[in-house]
Amino acid sequence: MRTDVLGVAFDNVTMDEAVDRALAMLEEDRPHLVVTPNPEIVQRAGKDPEFAGILSKADLVLPDGVGVVYAAKILGRPLRARVPGIDFASALLERVAGTGKRLFLLGAAPGVAEQAAVNLRAAHPGLVVCGARDGYFKEDGPVVDAVREAGADLVFVCLGAPKQEKWIAAHGEAAGARLYVGLG
Repeated sequence: MRTDVLGVAFDNVTMDEAVDRALAMLEEDRPHLVVTPNPEIVQRAGKDPEFAGILSKADLVLPDGVGVVYAAKILGRPLRARVPGIDFASALLERVAGTGKRLFLLGAAPGVAEQAAVNLRAAHPGLVVCGARDGYFKEDGPVVDAVREAGADLVFVCLGAPKQEKWIAAHGEAAGARLYVGLG
């Protein structure tokens, strides 16, 4: 069941439940989208119907920000927990490491995604990072090809909202991964 906060419907889940749902999505043969709206993103969605539509269709909408949790409580529809995107990503990688699932990192400045891959491998032994690409690209096609050719199961897209969610909505199916998480 989802909880509406100013037009964005959040999944009322704990961290463990969110990770369990994401792991189940990784087993399904279709692309899934996880979004992590904070109050700024909720506000932006109110002004951008395309973005709001993408958030409403996301498979998992996590409350990333104490402001979202407080707003839900004030509205009389309390959320059970705050589920920050970065903490969710770390918990998910902890469970994915050693399973053979393949992670692709997309976003940030040149060299940052590559260094993040090194850091994540060190933090999560057994994690397979199959590719990393910065977010400074002009054409989507080569990026879609890179994700598909890397055989990614999971893609962390860090392009900033709403760009990352719009990129996933437009290219997620063609890129071939099963789970996309907007973490920008």
